[in-house]
Amino acid sequence: MPNTSALRLTALAFIAGFLATIIFHQGLVLALNMSGLMPAGFKPWSLDPVPPFGVPTVISKAFWGGLWAMLLSQLLRNMSGLRYWLMWTLVGAVALSVVAIFVVPPLKGQPVPDFLGRFPIYALVNAAWGFGAALLLRMFGATRA
Repeated sequence: MPNTSALRLTALAFIAGFLATIIFHQGLVLALNMSGLMPAGFKPWSLDPVPPFGVPTVISKAFWGGLWAMLLSQLLRNMSGLRYWLMWTLVGAVALSVVAIFVVPPLKGQPVPDFLGRFPIYALVNAAWGFGAALLLRMFGATRA
């Protein structure tokens, strides 16, 4: 029988990652758009359909944010204090950005974008997601203080 606390952590992590995408990730996309720092074509809370199922972009991103949080909650479950916050933020910034630049476009049949041009913005937005997911997990009582 699976450990109930592990199942609880996994479920809460999905919810935290999903919400962190909608609140923190997309909120920073909006702020960067308003400041003129976001490259053209990136709009917050986009409802544009994503093939093949036509799911709105923001829901697709939030779903993947939930899956990422499930993974990271297991990898970082023994972290506490400053290390907890730093690891969620840094892993979010680096891992999610590298996947978004080098893995996702080829899977969609698109070219890999300019790494140096995209990485800083992606890292900033994904760091906000990581911090937000960590904060929500803590607020849900799913992690150690």
